[in-house]
Amino acid sequence: MMPASAPAAADELVGTHPHDNALIKPGYHERLTNEDLAPLRRQTWSSYNIFAFWMSDVHSVGGYITAGSLFALGLSSWQVLVSLLVGIVIVQFFCNLVAKPSQLTGTPYPVICRASFGVLGANIPAVIRGLIAVAWYGIQTYLASHAFLVLALHFFPSLAPYADVAQHGFAGLSTLGWAAFMTLWFLQALVFWTGMESIRRFIDWAGPAVYVVMIALAIWLVNRAGWENINLTLASIKYEGWEAVPVMLGAIALVVSYFSGPMLNFGDFSRYARDFGSVRRGNFWGLPINFLGFSLLTVITTAATLPVFGRLITDPVETVGQIDSTFAMVLGAFTFMVATIGINIVANFVSPAFDFSNVAPRHISWRAGGMIAAVGSIFITPWNLYNNPQVIHYTLDVLGAFIGPLFGILISDYYLVRRQRIVVDDLYTMDGRGTYWYRNGYNRAAIFTMIPAAAIPVLCVVVPALQGLANFSWFIGMGIALVLYRILAPRMMPAHMTAALRTGTA
Repeated sequence: MMPASAPAAADELVGTHPHDNALIKPGYHERLTNEDLAPLRRQTWSSYNIFAFWMSDVHSVGGYITAGSLFALGLSSWQVLVSLLVGIVIVQFFCNLVAKPSQLTGTPYPVICRASFGVLGANIPAVIRGLIAVAWYGIQTYLASHAFLVLALHFFPSLAPYADVAQHGFAGLSTLGWAAFMTLWFLQALVFWTGMESIRRFIDWAGPAVYVVMIALAIWLVNRAGWENINLTLASIKYEGWEAVPVMLGAIALVVSYFSGPMLNFGDFSRYARDFGSVRRGNFWGLPINFLGFSLLTVITTAATLPVFGRLITDPVETVGQIDSTFAMVLGAFTFMVATIGINIVANFVSPAFDFSNVAPRHISWRAGGMIAAVGSIFITPWNLYNNPQVIHYTLDVLGAFIGPLFGILISDYYLVRRQRIVVDDLYTMDGRGTYWYRNGYNRAAIFTMIPAAAIPVLCVVVPALQGLANFSWFIGMGIALVLYRILAPRMMPAHMTAALRTGTA
């Protein structure tokens, strides 16, 4: 098996910029290249950096609310815990798969997609992933802004009328809600604008900080409730024995769908790792191990809210807001804001930054791409996409229906069709003899695969008779794409690509 071609040595390059770590060769086409999309000269991230990435990705308000929403399915706490852990092990497996081509080549997700969709056709998955990131950016910003809202009302109770959307509101959000949302929006943009190295430093400490606060919150709740008063079978509808299995499978699928976005474009981060072993170790500690702690905290804190506050609370910000200590409330709210800034930057700023830059490298820089996503997130009114468990699950199902096929095509092309061989230089050329140059720059096999692979899971979500399959939209789309692309790709390749595959040069 021949590994992916490594980026060229630094002394072979022109147009390099030391501050952006780019490797740009003279033959790279300007329509496909800028300093952000080019292969990296140095890959320096360690296992801890990957681990910290997942800590920031997991410990967000959205993560806790999504995990807490599984109780609404009628599962007991131990069933929720098992579902969370099985789901995250699946995520770890697929993250290792998608990380490898980007780590070996030092290129981001949209550039790797040029191998499967064609050097111009890669704009299709890039735009889809970028638009999904816009939605998630808005959702996470909105969820974090609730913490700001809680603080504002605690210190200034007279603002309560402005927190009522019926009295003072616009587009479904109150005036105070808008102020909180835009404050968080600005703070996130400020961190992002400082660059990738600053982002790495930010996520290195943001995740551990949230852990400390969540552990403190869990200890306080358990102490207040008394362990003997915490009931771990909280669901209003109890599923026992085998009847719980299909419900748990749906919960597992929801976990995968929740992480499907950062899982798809994980190559945007694995490209910075010094070797693939660092990625695998970081994924192990950051996903199953880290997620075990996250899951235990979620189950305990959610279960403890019932005896302490008299009702089940799945939103940790609301839980913090119920605490009769100003210091605890401020610390908790600030921590959740920091946590969500972390996940938004790593999952929903960096991804569209590369994705939108890939569409027009000469005109859209990495920073400009991220700001396009940030501005777009305001107009989708994200508070309407994540305001109750049913809407949460519907949102995840629809997003998963589009992300699954993109993942299936990428994995099928790299592992099954090309046998883990990538010619890095040809990802940046429009020469007709290039390994990834299809007619007009678009691979018809990928497009013909994408249409049914996305349409079928979408139908499962929107057609009432098929809604039993809705939670599995990601798996359905991914599976269809994986098989269909493997069948179509070899049959629709230009002759020069087929010859390259036979000789092992592509």
